[in-house]
This record gives sequence, C-alpha cells and structure tokens, in this order.
Amino acid sequence: MRHAASLLTKGASGVHTSKDDDRAAPATRSRLRSVTMIVVLDIAVPLAAYSLLRRAGLSTVTALLLSGVFPAVAVTVGIIRHRRLDVVGALVLAGIVVGSVLGLISHNARLLLMEGSVPTAIFGLGCLGSLRARQPLMFSFALEFAGPDTAQGREMTRLWQYDGYRRVFRTITVVWGAGFLVEAALRTVVVAETSTGTALAVSKVTPYVFLGVLSAWTVAYGAHRKRTGQRLAAASGEAMGAGGATSPSPETAQATDQT
Repeated sequence: MRHAASLLTKGASGVHTSKDDDRAAPATRSRLRSVTMIVVLDIAVPLAAYSLLRRAGLSTVTALLLSGVFPAVAVTVGIIRHRRLDVVGALVLAGIVVGSVLGLISHNARLLLMEGSVPTAIFGLGCLGSLRARQPLMFSFALEFAGPDTAQGREMTRLWQYDGYRRVFRTITVVWGAGFLVEAALRTVVVAETSTGTALAVSKVTPYVFLGVLSAWTVAYGAHRKRTGQRLAAASGEAMGAGGATSPSPETAQATDQT
C-alpha cells in the first residue's frame, strides 16, 4: 500500500523537483526490496508453509493459522522499522487477529480465510465514506506518505484550494474505494466456492493484482489530468498573445496551477 501511495502522490499531483531525480534510483531499489519482501513473506512462504503443514498431518485450520504468522511478522517488522503503526498496518493486523479468533472458535477453514477480506472491505468503505469529509481518504493517505512538511507535501496542500485538484483526488478515492470492495467480494466468492488450497492461493495474490491495476490507473489518470492542464495553459497563452489584453479564465488558471 505504501508503494501505491508513492504512485498516487506522483501521478495525481504532478509535482516534481530535481531532488526527485536524485532519489529515483534509491527509491526504485527500495520499491524492489518491498516487492520482494511481499512476494516472499506474504505469498510464497505462507503457501509453502500451509502445504508442508498439511502434509505433516495438521488440520486445515491449524495449518492456516500457522501459515498466517508470517504476514503478521512482516507487518510487525514494518512497524518496528518505521516506529509507527499506520492505518494499513492496523487493518492488516486486525484482519489477522479477527480471522484467527474466528477460526479457533469455529474451527471453520473458510471463515478463517475470510479474514483477508475484512481490512480490504473496511478500507473500501472508508474511501467512499470519506467523500463526505473535508478531504478524501486517498488525499490524506498520499499526503501522509509524501510528508506534510516536505516540498511535495506543501505543494499538495497549496493545490488543494483548487476545485479541479480536489476533483482529481475525489475521483481517485471513488475508484479505489469501489475497487477494494470488488476485490473483497471476489475473494469472498472464491473462498466460498473453491477448495481451501485454491482459496488460499487466490486470496494471497488477488489483493496485489488489484493494487497493481489501481496504481497503474492512478498514474495514468494523473498524467492525463496534467496533460489536460498543460493544453489549457498553452491555449490560454496563445489567446493572450493574439488578443493582447485577454486574460485566462478561472478554469484555465486552476488547470495551469494543477500542473
């Protein structure tokens, strides 16, 4: 999710500095390490652990519970490293805890597998519910990632005064909220209709497929909005050059500031 937030801040704000280029290579390496950790600790290791534990004769519920330890450890390590618990980490841990408790009480493997849908659904509902707030959740999330006191964070805060900029983030928030709800519903159907092994594999991979699609759409949408603003600014400049005293419209001025 943090990787998605970095894409969100760059794609939607269109704010770039020379320092961004200097940090590009280290940031790329950091993202690659993050992706590798996700693939290993949240996908490969739990699936391998579940398979080995089942072959060792453990019950389905016990194998699922033990294999779920690794993602919890990954989140905990992230909390220790960054010395804070963010919203995403809290939701993931809450989902693991709730699913584990329900699994222990009910001894129902399918109910235990539903735990991954809990934080996803909560986040999706949170996105849609935040549309009534002063700032939508995806803007707050992106601003937190960028850092309110950084140059990029201050620029995002400055741009928030424009209707067009606010509309961009509200649109992004709607799409992410709907996407996360669809992902939670899809995962629930897969858990209910397929075998435990298949459901476990799908529930591990599906969130990152949706995250990748939503992140790619966010970058493309932000780039499209930036190009639109640049075209309006260019058209306004040509009109001013031809008419002399002609001033740009408020909409064009806002679009120009967004870029």
